[in-house]
Amino acid sequence: MSVKWGVLGTASIAKGCTIPGMKMAENCELYAIAGRSEDKVNSYRDEFGFAKAYVGYDKLIEDPEVQAVYIPLPNNLHKEWVIKALKAGKHVLCEKPLALTAEDAKEMFAVAKENNVILMEAYAYLHSPYVASLKEDIKSGIIGDVEFVDTAFFTQYYIEDIRMYKELGGGAVYDLGCYCTTMILSLIDSVPDYVIAKAEFNDRGADVLTSVILKFENGARAVFNVGMIFEPGSDRRKDVLYIHGSKGTIVSDVEFNQEGRLSYTITTGNKVYTPAINAGQNYMLEIEQLGRCIENGETPHITADFSIRNAELIDKILDQIGY
Repeated sequence: MSVKWGVLGTASIAKGCTIPGMKMAENCELYAIAGRSEDKVNSYRDEFGFAKAYVGYDKLIEDPEVQAVYIPLPNNLHKEWVIKALKAGKHVLCEKPLALTAEDAKEMFAVAKENNVILMEAYAYLHSPYVASLKEDIKSGIIGDVEFVDTAFFTQYYIEDIRMYKELGGGAVYDLGCYCTTMILSLIDSVPDYVIAKAEFNDRGADVLTSVILKFENGARAVFNVGMIFEPGSDRRKDVLYIHGSKGTIVSDVEFNQEGRLSYTITTGNKVYTPAINAGQNYMLEIEQLGRCIENGETPHITADFSIRNAELIDKILDQIGY
């Protein structure tokens, strides 16, 4: 069986990442695409093979054939359209960050529960066997207890882009920091005790460079830095992940969302290990996993509790920087 999917929006992440992953997924049928521009939705239909192309988001949600909806809209529109889709009885995969506040996230998951449908936040990288392997190694105790995590994510500065406008839910924390917070929360099984954060803002109110210090109740610490600061129009980016444990370390310079043959380095005393993992297309894995949830009752890999914990942490960070 295949799940009939509708894509609500023609964002670049949909075209470049998620829709190609959907085409590869064994349990996905690309059924409908919706957008504001007739030319654009028709071009998506022709390029990717959608059966239906709608001008206007409501028309897709009203289509009884659509079983699940993927939402890659600007951050400030997530809550409105996620709730509309859920109330129409559609399962929803929504791009990160799911909501602009933890309270909004709680409301959205409550609506999903009321309508007996699934809502999952889209963190494709967390579906990767690379991340699963890294977490399994930590669980095995090879580096002992996780005591410190250092991670970072930097990209280009965008001249005209929704990421650069506060009123659209832009900024480095929402766009990039959510990758760091979800990675940290995946690795440290504790509740944040305190948050210290500072940021630099552009003239549109969005943070473009943010540094964060976290202390957890179990004594573990974490730091992360995120920014949209490299040359505009460049493809430069920097991803860092360093994990210090009581018995050793894990280091990776692999970008968070890659596929192919990936590795990280474990150092314990005088021993060095370099596990290599074959990672598939993460967006395909994400779509297939949610498809199994819909068809077979599998538990969403990104749970409501995890998304809400992450949203609560982001709230604290944004309060600290004065966003």
